[in-house]
Amino acid sequence: MSPSRMTLTRAQLLAAELFGYSFHNYQDHLGIGNLRYEQLMPESAMVLEQAVHENWPPAKVAAELEASEESAEELLNAYRRAVAVIDAENPAESFRNAVRFAVQNAVSEGLSCEAEIEQLVTQICYRAADLAYLLDVRGERLSRYSRHLRKEPDVEYHEGYFDEDDA
Repeated sequence: MSPSRMTLTRAQLLAAELFGYSFHNYQDHLGIGNLRYEQLMPESAMVLEQAVHENWPPAKVAAELEASEESAEELLNAYRRAVAVIDAENPAESFRNAVRFAVQNAVSEGLSCEAEIEQLVTQICYRAADLAYLLDVRGERLSRYSRHLRKEPDVEYHEGYFDEDDA
């Protein structure tokens, strides 16, 4: 990533997740006076954060976001998923969560043909691009998270197994 490019804030990362933008694409919309990306979407993300922390009813969320209650509930669910991606303990866990959500979405929509499989592959590739963004921002290499990426469910790992060297 070029040093002259700005790094997305947490609110902008959440907005990218909420509204379905890759991190690089979202970043490309900043610094050019785009009110939607620079102000409106991050503000919506912060309203949702406050709503979750204060346990607002969907009607209040809908009123604050000027949306229907159904849309507000969908945004609250999307926010919770976005937090699982953005606030993950490291970029590898962020990637795992994002891919899991993409697969869950595809399955819930009835993944049933080659075209839908290809759409899922594309979504996973977007998630890989987001992982690249996160690694670039941190100045880290993918290999640092090799063990996290190979973690398997229902397998016990010894303490310290996921501690990665800084090299």
